[in-house]
Amino acid sequence: MRSTSRLSVTAGVILSLGLVAAGAPASAAAPVADSPADSSGAARAAVLRQYAADTWRSFAAMVDPGTGLVADNVGGDLDPADRSAYTSPTNVGAYLWSTVVARETGLIPAGQARDRIARTLDTLGRLEIHEASGMYYNWYDPATGRKLTTWPADGSTVHPFLSSVDNGWLAVGLEIVKDAVPELAAPADALLGRMDFGYYYNPAERQIRGGFWVQPPPGCSVAGNYRGGPDVYYTCHHYGAFNTEPRIASYLGIAAGQIPPEHYFGTFRTFAPEGCDYAWTEQRPVGEWRTYLGVRVFEGAYRYRGLQLVPSWGGSMFEALMVPLFVPEEQWGPRSWAINHPTYVRAQIEHGLNEAGYGYWGFSPSNNPAGGYREYGVDPIGMDGAGYTSDQERTTVDYGYGECRPAQPLPARYGHGVVTPHASFLALRYAEGDALRNLANLRRDFDAYGPGGFYDAVDVTAGQVSKRYLALDQGMVMAALGNALAHDVLRRPFSGGAMKQRVAPLMRMEEFSVARGRN
Repeated sequence: MRSTSRLSVTAGVILSLGLVAAGAPASAAAPVADSPADSSGAARAAVLRQYAADTWRSFAAMVDPGTGLVADNVGGDLDPADRSAYTSPTNVGAYLWSTVVARETGLIPAGQARDRIARTLDTLGRLEIHEASGMYYNWYDPATGRKLTTWPADGSTVHPFLSSVDNGWLAVGLEIVKDAVPELAAPADALLGRMDFGYYYNPAERQIRGGFWVQPPPGCSVAGNYRGGPDVYYTCHHYGAFNTEPRIASYLGIAAGQIPPEHYFGTFRTFAPEGCDYAWTEQRPVGEWRTYLGVRVFEGAYRYRGLQLVPSWGGSMFEALMVPLFVPEEQWGPRSWAINHPTYVRAQIEHGLNEAGYGYWGFSPSNNPAGGYREYGVDPIGMDGAGYTSDQERTTVDYGYGECRPAQPLPARYGHGVVTPHASFLALRYAEGDALRNLANLRRDFDAYGPGGFYDAVDVTAGQVSKRYLALDQGMVMAALGNALAHDVLRRPFSGGAMKQRVAPLMRMEEFSVARGRN
């Protein structure tokens, strides 16, 4: 249930000092007392500031100086000649909020931040968009700003697409600029004002579509227009899983009055357990039915090694924890998100350290150290039956589905585990000590840290490292660090106003089928 940036391509187109060397058995890794997690607050802050300074360096290398558009990725040596020739709305949003973080943490002066952001906003104002919805296409050339119709790497045809979740992340960046850079509030607001997330909302399903094309694409699409204008061609799928990153688009639409509040309860915490219709999903959920705003909701949860939680779609970290970098879900949802987010982190740690025995944890879509890009996650905490897996061998768990599908033996072993550092940064708010130890162990045991901070992913079994920097993943790192070092600066625009007025009450209503002390 994801569409962000490079995931769209595959669909269509971690300072504890441990004791083992790179490539040694991961289970031998162990923290020692001089980890920053065990140090003073000042020492921890110094480590975080260094991480931020180095991560920002990767953004500076990825940005085209003429357009202010950030490339999707760059090589590990930060050579501008190795920047990708494509970018997305998500990448641009990540650059905008990362520039604000760089200013707020003293990495760049206010004037430089303003100039950088102004250049980007100017280019955004000139990009080709879908005028009726105000939405941006998914792929542009960062050097020219032209919408891509041919993929730079291989010349294949690109069918221009307008993604709900990717436009959501761009809108987040614009909202942050509007709040944090008063001199640029007006142009940021002008760009935001034309974005209509209601374009994606299907009232019959109370869910949003993955996006749409202006021209009919190859394969499945649904002609129509939820705003009543000329037909566009929607994805056949909706974003139906609740605990996934597209909910940022839902929140923005509800806050703007473009999507009704009932939509919050229109997506699935899990699918209903009755019968065998959903026997293809990961496991039969536990829970109960409740009604909010006239919408009947199955408050489902999954059980995993003594924990009980609302799953994501694939079991990855960014699905569950990218949104609360910005929206204070755990503050507004004391009986839901406040319990689920730290439990989800515990599940990821449990898998990496105990179930799979890698010695490290943090599984989320990232570059594949063996080449390409791949979804990684913890299979049992995702709804998708096939699941995102934590290793290269795609080792899955099958708990069965009652009488509909028999359980299978648990895996005897896991293979080459792939850990991405951005997952630990996402966990920083909920398990700071664990996250800092994990990051330090990765840095100590592998060649996992370069001039732009942590490289994107590590095969912790073989010691193979993907030495590239990705704008999305670095953006999550910068967001987590900015919040930790600058008093939740990136949450500020979303902690009041329409978001608080219209979205917070929905979160306060809900009670997940998990309870404090139950896990």
